Amino acid sequence: MEAASHPRIKICCIASRAEARLAVDAGASALGLVGAMPSGPGVIPDDLIAAITLGVPPPIATFLLTSEQSVDGIVAHHRRVHTTAIQLVDRLTRGTYADLRRELPGTKLVQAVHVTGPESLDEAMALAEYVDALLLDSGRPDMPVKELGGTGRRHDWQISSRIRQEAAIPVFLAGGLHAGIVREAIEQVGPFGLDVCSGVRSGGSLDPSRLLAFFTAAGF
Repeated sequence: MEAASHPRIKICCIASRAEARLAVDAGASALGLVGAMPSGPGVIPDDLIAAITLGVPPPIATFLLTSEQSVDGIVAHHRRVHTTAIQLVDRLTRGTYADLRRELPGTKLVQAVHVTGPESLDEAMALAEYVDALLLDSGRPDMPVKELGGTGRRHDWQISSRIRQEAAIPVFLAGGLHAGIVREAIEQVGPFGLDVCSGVRSGGSLDPSRLLAFFTAAGF
């Protein structure tokens, strides 16, 4: 896709209705709500995800971050929370994306690709045919305890830029973003959207001043 000079911003690791309101008031286009994970920050119970989702006004998108790898597990997880999108943070190993679309019509599918090296370009291109967007992150799914996001690490943006250029679907950029580097990220990668968690937090909580600094640096 063409480079975006004014990307959408997704605030991830939303932990309460108050944080959701704060992010929306700041200008967020989407909120990330983290389900059970093997590691990483921001995990909240499914009943809280459902409660937060109910209070989010349209057209703000709500993303369920799920580590489930089977169609049955993903569908069951989504039906407990009813977000507008599902962010698969790990590989789908049982069932197909077509199965997911059949079971959850109208729900957007966003696949995370953890950019670990040049091979991630081939992985992204293979997945782009089946989902509505890609999210390029800095996890390490091959670790003994999987890292599936929320690492606060930056990956190789040259690879992310190539994925954005070659993909025919929107690309979100995640991984270590904060106000000090967000303009560089926009200029170098040109993503459709930016995804940020730790870069707008202090002591684990959403920080209004860091949130404002991020949006300002991004050109809002």
